[in-house]
Amino acid sequence: MVLIHPPAHKIHARPLPKWRWLPQFFINPLSIYSEQAFQSLYARSSAFGIDTLSVNDPAGIKHVLLDNMSNYRRPVVLARLFRPAMGQGVFLAESDEWRRQRRMLAPLFTPAAINDLIPHFQTAGEQMLSRLSGGGEISLSEVFHRAALDAVLKALFSLKAEGHHADIPVMVRDYLGGAGRPNPMDGMARTESDFGWAMASRQSFSRKWTAMVDSVIAERRAAGGDAAHARGDLLDLLLAARDPQTAEGLSDAEIRDQCSTMLAAGFETTSRMLFWASYLLSLDPAEQDRLCGEIAAFSPDQVTRMEDLAHWPRLRNTLLEALRFYPPAAYITRRAMGDDEVGGHRIRAGTEVWISPFVLHRHKKFWDQPTAFMPDRFAGVNAPWATVEAYLPFGAGPRICIGASFALVEGQFLLAHLLSRFRILATDERPVLPVFRVTTVPDRDPVFSVAVV
Repeated sequence: MVLIHPPAHKIHARPLPKWRWLPQFFINPLSIYSEQAFQSLYARSSAFGIDTLSVNDPAGIKHVLLDNMSNYRRPVVLARLFRPAMGQGVFLAESDEWRRQRRMLAPLFTPAAINDLIPHFQTAGEQMLSRLSGGGEISLSEVFHRAALDAVLKALFSLKAEGHHADIPVMVRDYLGGAGRPNPMDGMARTESDFGWAMASRQSFSRKWTAMVDSVIAERRAAGGDAAHARGDLLDLLLAARDPQTAEGLSDAEIRDQCSTMLAAGFETTSRMLFWASYLLSLDPAEQDRLCGEIAAFSPDQVTRMEDLAHWPRLRNTLLEALRFYPPAAYITRRAMGDDEVGGHRIRAGTEVWISPFVLHRHKKFWDQPTAFMPDRFAGVNAPWATVEAYLPFGAGPRICIGASFALVEGQFLLAHLLSRFRILATDERPVLPVFRVTTVPDRDPVFSVAVV
């Protein structure tokens, strides 16, 4: 079997001096790494007066994100970047408030709840195929953005991604490529409100985004509950959610912020996962043929429960490998509240700990052929995001992404629908490289050809 090595940024022979990596970091931090980064377990640096410890040691990561997590807070920059789109939702909540929200949202993402959403995913996949019609040259980014938005709008509100709803991905992409990009002021800020003049464009987006989400919720409420499915849609479940400790429900503002979080994170990360998986398959026609044979043997319309997805092990492994190469969150950062020791390295209060799934997933100590596209590396591995210590596509510890199963089920449905009718062909030989823009995105939007089987 010929192994495919997807295009990657140049790996520098030795660490870049600070005057080179600092400006490049704000252009694309994924392009600054040297050979040492993919071999070492710990590395120290300092910028803007902030000491940083980069950790690639699974034991050290566990210490920070689980064993001593109370000593490590997420830095202000995350709130500055995500608050405009996610409000006070579960992603940004902290301490007791986070635990309360997590308890209330957990029932929305159980296997039983996701099973009830499968008809929504089926419909989104069928509508994606109808829009593709006879195939030809297309932008897979646009195809998957529309399909993933369709899936999340149906699952969340039982609505279609049509009319003004189609503006949602445009708003998110414009934000990620503009106001939502990290800047030096974010790195120096000590509170969300510092350098307020640099937050003006984010606040403007927040007002428009909040108004849009409010209007969608109002539209859904006016239309009435989702009577077509056993337990309704996710909005029905949010309205019915109760804290098991207090029996209290969510306020209207909390429901809006949870919906904002699901909209902003749900369709964007899934659509990017599907793009990267399709790009990898376009580079490896033999693997694509094997995967298409698997889907032909058990077509998407035969899937009625999550258990049926066991018929598509190659599809699952392809998505997991895409998440290894291109994790949605390329960085997990924490600020030490007090002095501590991690892997024998003393750190002082105020030190920032950086954990990079992007680096960890390519680390030579933990992966065989880390630069090769090998979906079979996940064959037979149950829930690798929880069982493989050097694999963090959804984060780690108690704050691991609550919607991981939702995203994987949705992604399998949409990609299976596409490959049940089309083959993905690369028509542009120029490499597509990852760029970190709050999430991991392609550096350009290439055109692909999809040919009818």
